[in-house]
Amino acid sequence: MLLLAVDTATPAVTVALHDGESVLAESNQVDARRHGELLLPSVDAVLADAGVKLEAVTGIVVGVGPGPYTGLRVGLVTASTFAAVLGVPVHGLCTLDGLAYAAGAAGIEGPFTVATDARRKEVYWARYEDPRTRSGEPAVDRPADIAGRVAGLPAVGQGAQLYPEVFPDARAPVHQSAAALAALAAERLAAGAEFLPPTPLYLRRPDAEVPKNYKVVTPK
Repeated sequence: MLLLAVDTATPAVTVALHDGESVLAESNQVDARRHGELLLPSVDAVLADAGVKLEAVTGIVVGVGPGPYTGLRVGLVTASTFAAVLGVPVHGLCTLDGLAYAAGAAGIEGPFTVATDARRKEVYWARYEDPRTRSGEPAVDRPADIAGRVAGLPAVGQGAQLYPEVFPDARAPVHQSAAALAALAAERLAAGAEFLPPTPLYLRRPDAEVPKNYKVVTPK
C-alpha cells in the first residue's frame, strides 16, 4: 500500500505519503490564497523526500470538505486526475474527520468539537464522541448559534481559535494534516470500510453567483 493524501479544504495545503503503517513524508503550508500554486510542488517534494515515483502510488486520499469552493476544488480535481492517470482508486474523507483523528493523536479522547473557518463569520463544524466517531453530519453555522451545543467541550481547528467566546477550550491541532488523513484512510482500508466519493462537500452555495434580474444589453 502506498497512499498519496492531499487536502485543500482549509487554508492548509497539505500532502502526505503513507505506506499503510506510517507516514513516509509530508508537506504542510498554510496559505488560503495559493492552493493551486502550492499543491503540485508539494506533491513533488513529498515524493522526492520519500524517494519514490508517482507511479508507485496505489491509492489517492483526498479531503472532500466541507470547505470554501475555490480552495476545495483544487485538491479534488488534482486527486481525481492523479487517480485517472495512474488507474488507482481515490478515497474521499471528510476533512473534519482528519482533524478529529489528528486530535486523537494529540491526546484528546472525546467528546470534543472540530470547527474550521467557513468565512462569513461562520464555522464548519461537527461533534465527535472520540477521534474516530462523528456524531451526525457536518454543518455550517454562526458560532453563537451553536454555543449551547458545544458548551463545555474541547475544540480543535482554526474555527475554534477564531471564536474563543464560543470555544474557550480551543486546542491543537489548528490546521488540517494530510498525514492524519492518510493514517485514517489506511485504518479504514484495512477494516474494509467505505469511503466518500471525491466530490465537494460545500454545505452552502459558492460566494460567486450569477446576479439575478440583471439587464441584458444588446446592440440596436
